[in-house]
Amino acid sequence: MTLAIVLAAGAPAASLTTATGEPLADRLAAQLRRAGADEVRFVAGLDELAALADTATGPLLVTGTDLVAHTAVLRHLATSPVGPTVALVLGDPPVPGRTAVREERGQVVDAGAVEALDGDATGVFGGALRVGVSDLPTLAAAARAAAVGMLPVATPLGPAGDVAPFAPADGAGPAGRLASVPAGGPGSAVDRLVAGLAALGTLIFAQRVRLLVAHRVDDAAGLAAAEAAVTAVDEDRAELRLAVKEKDDFFSTYFVSTWSPYVVRVAARLRLTPTGVTVISVLFALAAAVLFGVGGRPALVSGAVLLYLGFVLDCVDGQLARYTRHFSAWGGWLDTMADRAKEYLVYAGLGFGVSHAGLGNGWALAIAAITLQTVRHMTDTWYGVLHDEAARRPRTATGASCGIGDRLNAASTRVQADTGSLSYWLKRTVVFPIGERWALIALTVALFNPLVSLIAVLVWGVLAFAYTGALRTLRARWMWVPVLDAVDATLHRDDGPLARRLPVVRQMGPLTLAVIAALGSAVLLVAALLGDAPDGLRWAVPVALLVLLVGGLGAGAAHNGPLDWLVPAALRAAEYLFAIAVGVVGGAPGWLIFGYVFVLTVHHYDLTARLEKRQAAPPLHPATLGWEGRSVLLALAAIAGIVSIGMATLGTYLLVVFVASVVLAWFVRPAPGARASAAPVGGGAPR
Repeated sequence: MTLAIVLAAGAPAASLTTATGEPLADRLAAQLRRAGADEVRFVAGLDELAALADTATGPLLVTGTDLVAHTAVLRHLATSPVGPTVALVLGDPPVPGRTAVREERGQVVDAGAVEALDGDATGVFGGALRVGVSDLPTLAAAARAAAVGMLPVATPLGPAGDVAPFAPADGAGPAGRLASVPAGGPGSAVDRLVAGLAALGTLIFAQRVRLLVAHRVDDAAGLAAAEAAVTAVDEDRAELRLAVKEKDDFFSTYFVSTWSPYVVRVAARLRLTPTGVTVISVLFALAAAVLFGVGGRPALVSGAVLLYLGFVLDCVDGQLARYTRHFSAWGGWLDTMADRAKEYLVYAGLGFGVSHAGLGNGWALAIAAITLQTVRHMTDTWYGVLHDEAARRPRTATGASCGIGDRLNAASTRVQADTGSLSYWLKRTVVFPIGERWALIALTVALFNPLVSLIAVLVWGVLAFAYTGALRTLRARWMWVPVLDAVDATLHRDDGPLARRLPVVRQMGPLTLAVIAALGSAVLLVAALLGDAPDGLRWAVPVALLVLLVGGLGAGAAHNGPLDWLVPAALRAAEYLFAIAVGVVGGAPGWLIFGYVFVLTVHHYDLTARLEKRQAAPPLHPATLGWEGRSVLLALAAIAGIVSIGMATLGTYLLVVFVASVVLAWFVRPAPGARASAAPVGGGAPR
C-alpha cells in the first residue's frame, strides 16, 4: 500500500486555486491518486508526518502544496524502478527558500541551501519524493529534527556550527547530530525534510523531469504560467518518447530508437507485457543462432535480420516497461539474464557454423568470445559499483588530487557532457556496447561468414577491454574507494567452503593472489593448445590447481585496495581458463567445454544481476561449491581420465541447482517486489 502525504507546513502556495477554482492542494491530491497512491492524507506538520512514518508499512509519497506538474511526473516518481528513495529534481536555478541538490550518477549526494553547496548545485528539489520502507525510520528522524528547526547532519559541522547530540525519541532510525538550519537555508517543510534525509546519509536517487512539466509555484502568476506550460505538452506523446533512454549507444540511438517507440505503442495496445517481449526476443536470437549454424547465404542473411529484430525487441521490452510503468524485480532480473543468454547462444551458433562449414575450430573461437565478454562484464559491473560508492562519499574521502586520474576524470566528464559530438560518440562506441556487438555480428555474418564474425568480435572486444581497463585502472587509483568492503565479498568472489578454510595471506593482497591464479590457468591452457599431445599434460593439472588455489588465500583478507574491484573478474578468468585447459587436456569436445563455461556464466551473471538490483543471494548458492570447489572436481576428473564425463556431470548439476534456485527465489518464496498483485509486470529494469 502506497500512502501519499500532502505536506502543507510552511508552504506559501497552500491557499492557491487553479483556473477552474479548485484548490491547488486538492488537485494535487487527485493527481496522486491517479498516479497510484492508495490513500492521500493532508498533513499540517512534520511531527504528524513522523508519526505516520513510524507506522507505515509501505512506501510514502510526500509532496508540498506548491507543485504543478503532469500526473505522469508523479506516476513516474511513484513507480520508479530505482530506489527505495527517489526525489524529484528540477533544472531550475536555485533560489533562497528551496533546497538545492548536487547529483552524481543519478544520486543526490548533497542537498541544502544553495550557499552551502559552494557552487556545485546541479538542480533544485522538485517538492516531491518517494521514501521506501527501509528508509522510513530515517524519514521520521529527519521530520522530527526539521519540526524543531534543526537540521540533522551526518558529521560535525565544525567549530562555527551549533551542534547538539541527536537521537530519535523512539530509538528508531539513525543516530546523528543536530544543527540549526543556517539563515537563508531551505524554508518550507518539504525542503527541510529532503535536506535532512540527505544529511543523514540516505541514498536518494534523482528523478529528472524531461519532456514533461513540473514547477513549484509561490503565487497566482506563477501558477498560471505553470498551468499553461502543462497544457502545452501532450502527456501521452511525451511519455512514449520518455520510454527511450535519454543517453544510449550510437547504434541503438540511430538504428533502433528512431522507430522502436511505434513498436512499443503497438505492444501496449496488444497488452503484451515486458516479460513477454523479452521471451520473444530470446526466440528471435535463438532462431538467428540456428540459422548461423546451418550456413549458406540465405540462412546467414535471414539470421542477421532476425538478430537485428531481436535486438530491437531487446530495447522494446525496457521501453515498454517504462511506458506502461510495469516494473518488477523479477522482470529486471530476467531481462539481465536473457540479454547474456541470447548473446552467448549466438556465439554458439556462430561457433557451430564455423566448424560445420570446415572453416576452422569454431568452438575455440566461441569459447574465447564468451570468456572475454563475461570477464569484461564483470569489470563493467564492479567499476559501476566503484563509481556509485565514490559518488556517495565526501569528495575529500576519494583522494582527489591533480594527478592523471583526476585529469582523466575531468576529461571524461567533459566528453559525456558534450552530447552528440564526435568525441562523445567515439567514447560510447569504442567500449563495444551490446548494440554495436549485435550490429557487428549481423553485418559480418550477412556479408562474409561466421568465422569473420567471431574474429571481428574478438578483435574489437580485446581492444575495448585494453582501452577501458587501462583508463579505469588509472581513474580507480585516483578515487581510492574500496567497494568489496561495502558488500558480501565472499558471495561476489564466489568462494566455496575450501577457500574459506584456507589460510589468509594479507601481505600480497587479494587482487595479486587472484591474478596469480589466473596466470597459472592461462599457462596450462597455452601449453595444452601448443603441445602436440595435450593429454600428456595430465600431470600438470594438479600443479595448475595448486596455483589456482592461491587465489583462495585472499578470501579472508580486507578487499580495500584501490584496484580490488577487479578481484571478481580475475577469479572468473582464473576459473574459466582452468576449466577450458582441463577440457583441452582431457580431450573434451569443444561444444561440451562451451556448454560448461556457459553454465558458469549463467551462475555468475545471476550474482551480478542480484548485485545490480540490490537483491539477496540465491537460495541455493552454497550448493554451487564455489569456484575452487568446482575446479577441484574438474582436476580430479582429469587425473582419473574422465574429463568429458566429469564436465558434463558437473555442468548438469550446476544447471539444475541454478534452475531450482530461480524457482525458490521467484516463485516458491518470491523476493520483495518479485511479483505484483495487480498489473502485469516483467522486463522492468531500464536497459
